[in-house]
Amino acid sequence: MKIHIRKGDKVKVIAGANKGEEGNVLQVVRDKYRAVVEGVNIVKKHTKPTNDTPGGIVEKEAPIHISNLMLVDPKSGEPTRIGKKEVDGKMVRYSKKSGEIIK
Repeated sequence: MKIHIRKGDKVKVIAGANKGEEGNVLQVVRDKYRAVVEGVNIVKKHTKPTNDTPGGIVEKEAPIHISNLMLVDPKSGEPTRIGKKEVDGKMVRYSKKSGEIIK
């Protein structure tokens, strides 16, 4: 399965409990096809106190499956599919909706 998003991309959740939410990708877990998105799929984690952190219930982002995410088009702000093409000898990603190159 292809991974079409990268760390730092702005994505929108298209399926699941968090459908419709947007955020930036903080981390991509390639071997499990999951990504951690800022402000999406918040779970409560019970942590034990250590020397540097107090214990308690911490809210943090949990990974979400890549198939439930779509990249947001930088031009229109809507979800878009991604294509790849060669520009100046380099492969770049581009938005299928607007044709604009994605960093």
